[in-house]
Amino acid sequence: MFSRKIALTFAAGLTLAGCNLAPKYVRPALPVAPSTPTGPAYAATDAAGAIVPADTAWEAFFTDDRLRRVIRTALDNNRDVRIAVANVAQARAQYRVQRADLFPTLGATGSATYQKSPFGAVGGGTGGTTGGGTGGGTGGGTGAGAVAGGGRFDIYSANLGVSAWEIDLFGRVRNLTQAQQQAYFAAEENRNAAQVSLIAETATAWLTMAADQDRLKIAQDTERAFGETLKLTQDRFRIGIASELEVRQARTTYDQARSDIADATTLIAQDQNALNLLAGTTLSADLLPARMPEKTPTLENLPANLSSEVLLRRPDVAAAEHQLIAANANIGAARAAFFPNISLTASLGTLSLGLSNLFGKGSESWSVAPSITQPIFDFGRNKGNLDYAKASRDAMLATYEKSVQTGFREVADALARRGTINGQLEAQTSLRDNAAGAFNLSQLRFRAGIDPFLNTLDSQRSLYTAQQSLLATRLVRDTNAVELYRALGGGLR
Repeated sequence: MFSRKIALTFAAGLTLAGCNLAPKYVRPALPVAPSTPTGPAYAATDAAGAIVPADTAWEAFFTDDRLRRVIRTALDNNRDVRIAVANVAQARAQYRVQRADLFPTLGATGSATYQKSPFGAVGGGTGGTTGGGTGGGTGGGTGAGAVAGGGRFDIYSANLGVSAWEIDLFGRVRNLTQAQQQAYFAAEENRNAAQVSLIAETATAWLTMAADQDRLKIAQDTERAFGETLKLTQDRFRIGIASELEVRQARTTYDQARSDIADATTLIAQDQNALNLLAGTTLSADLLPARMPEKTPTLENLPANLSSEVLLRRPDVAAAEHQLIAANANIGAARAAFFPNISLTASLGTLSLGLSNLFGKGSESWSVAPSITQPIFDFGRNKGNLDYAKASRDAMLATYEKSVQTGFREVADALARRGTINGQLEAQTSLRDNAAGAFNLSQLRFRAGIDPFLNTLDSQRSLYTAQQSLLATRLVRDTNAVELYRALGGGLR
């Protein structure tokens, strides 16, 4: 009967907890254009044949096996990802702690009191009889077991109850729980964002190292060519055909190639260090690129002319929205502080003067102690907390909108580069081929005595520059595909 009363009390408390003072959340309108930009820089593609980056696993997007293995190693060992995973675990644990406040915490207690007193105490005998007390004393004590002569008394008790459980009448605890839950969701999205960024950074670093390997090879080939030109010029100078000026001009180009070899060698070592840091371990030599892949190492049929709604699938935008929802819930918790706080302490147990009778008939005991606290004058503390919560919500709204705008800019920039890169690559290839042809012709004309040495030297320099520019354009093409994949939310699977 007593347990039924306490259960009904708890049920009534849970029923009363139905009010929510938080503003109703409505997703803000996207502060960007309805779709990605169009114009001369943006190439249209067939949307029917394009892949959806957010639904395309990174292992399917990257087609080079060595690059896939490097990315997998990075996902398994990168410390930034491990930190993000730990942050998710922390947020999940904090959410579980906060959610527990929604429910009463049950606790069991047991106690024993051993007492010897020279004064009368309540015993287990019957009053009004000499020596009838449990303590064995004499006298005419009245009441149930009153003993006048003193003695020893053993009291045992066992209780099950709750202490100061807040009845969430105005939604304070529920809003705090929702805020913590959204913080947990935001941490998960931040982990996803860390994964997406890691994949893109690793792929870009790998491709950069491949380009630097080709840059080193071009510099080495050019050094040999410039060295032959220098030797030829020195031989001609010795027999009086060439001037000292021509020798010095030939040496400047040779020395430039030597300098570029040293620079490219340094860059390759730094690229390897960057890859090892991203991978979280020292990569084996068989995973490192020896040169730029002949074919692009990624899928190429990425979409264009996109709706801005695709930005909502980016993990950083999703994390910002979860933080905004959490800030909205904190307003409800701050508003609830203006209203009475109702808490309940209750216990159900048994009390006996003998251990053998602890759970016997008639030993039941129970207590219910509700309390209410109403703030009257707090010198503006609650008002300040509410203003802070509202200002935090405004800041989170601006953060969310900036995340959307940043994502829109990144997608638009990647699409603009993608729309022109093939034309630029074609022009650079033609430039390299024509520079090579001009160099070969100038060499023939110089040896035939038709053109001066300076023409040959200039055409040789132009070829070297054209080779470097073509390599840089190929790197831009490959890294642009990676950047567009990342900007569109790819890499989560």
